[in-house]
Amino acid sequence: MPVVSELILLRHGQSAANVAFPAADAEGLIDSGLSGRDRDVELTELGVTQARAVGAWLARLPADRVPEVPITSPYLRARETWRIAAEASGLSFPPATTDERLVDRLLGDLEMMTRAAVARDYPDEARYHGVTDYRWRPPNGESFGDIRIRLKAFLDDINTDHAGHRVVVTAHDAVVLMMRAVVEDLDWDGVDRVSAGNTVRNASITVFDGRSGALLLDRYNTVDHLTDPAPPAAPAPDQATPPA
Repeated sequence: MPVVSELILLRHGQSAANVAFPAADAEGLIDSGLSGRDRDVELTELGVTQARAVGAWLARLPADRVPEVPITSPYLRARETWRIAAEASGLSFPPATTDERLVDRLLGDLEMMTRAAVARDYPDEARYHGVTDYRWRPPNGESFGDIRIRLKAFLDDINTDHAGHRVVVTAHDAVVLMMRAVVEDLDWDGVDRVSAGNTVRNASITVFDGRSGALLLDRYNTVDHLTDPAPPAAPAPDQATPPA
């Protein structure tokens, strides 16, 4: 089966939700202070700085390791992270495409809700919110198993369409984690082992090397390129259940 020669997974830089929701949840607030859709949440100033650091990392890559095919989640924070990183790198990349299969976990009726708001409006769901249950599906949302299905289809397509090329994906923590589950065919215990104490960090880099003809993990969730990495965010809209 053909495979890409390299798959780089970037998590977006720190977003406004990564700051607002942990703060609201810590105080038990109903309102996070953010409005609008999850897909429209912007980067913070730190998130922009982190994206530029990713660009500096790209600039240091050998010419034969520079990504050739950029693909992003359609969410603003992911698109902006790649745009800023690409510009900061000083390199020439083809225009990035977006793919709906790279969206963050869809929380359905619970989207953009604090824990206190979930407890008030969806008490039957509150016991799952913030716990490790990969099979839990929020009302009109998706489970981690659902994410796995869409990412399997995405991986099959890029392996076919971009075989032998270096692909960089900018997306979300759930995408990074579940892409690893897809590539390595992990069961839920394996996913739990990967995620335990190792939350996917903002602007982190994960790399799979496919030059042998199979995708092999080269690095996972590294932030060595960041001069001032933010601490892992507490569960937020893009991290509604661990792994965060």
